[in-house]
Amino acid sequence: MENRKLSTGLSRGALGRCPECGKGGLFRAYLKVKPTCEACGHDIGEYPADDGPAYITILLVGHLIIAPVLLFPFVWEWHPAAVLGLLIPLLIAVILVSLPVAKGAVVGMHWAAGIKRAPH
Repeated sequence: MENRKLSTGLSRGALGRCPECGKGGLFRAYLKVKPTCEACGHDIGEYPADDGPAYITILLVGHLIIAPVLLFPFVWEWHPAAVLGLLIPLLIAVILVSLPVAKGAVVGMHWAAGIKRAPH
């Protein structure tokens, strides 16, 4: 295996690009990785992501959004339904945007490290 830079894999994957060439798209649907890159033909479907992106997203959203929001007085002063009505749509949007970025980064990390799916 050739020497692959982790930063290259992470950045290309996070941008939704093929980690091998950086030109082809990584996803064929919201979170479905393409079997092969349309630009270079690399087998990008061989790199597992499994539950890693979900754990990363939960960790980031919990620490970077939920914890700081608890410092704002409105969270404790407003009616709970109003707080949830404001925060739930925001959290859903952040999670839905973050998941493909995290999944692409995990696929790119696995590309750089040479970690492939086990043969069935």
